[in-house]
Amino acid sequence: MSPMTSYVAAAALTTLADSSNGSSNHESLSPVLTGGGALFVLLLLLWITTRFNRDR
Repeated sequence: MSPMTSYVAAAALTTLADSSNGSSNHESLSPVLTGGGALFVLLLLLWITTRFNRDR
């Protein structure tokens, strides 16, 4: 890919990103709820992993 093609692609993506209506989040998504859910899932996976790793 030539540098000019990369520049054109980057400019097009920047224009596309700037043309949003101003809100970056979907109205129904709560950042606190999403982050809390992700933390819960990761802690659950950590707990499951440590339960199966009984060889220590």
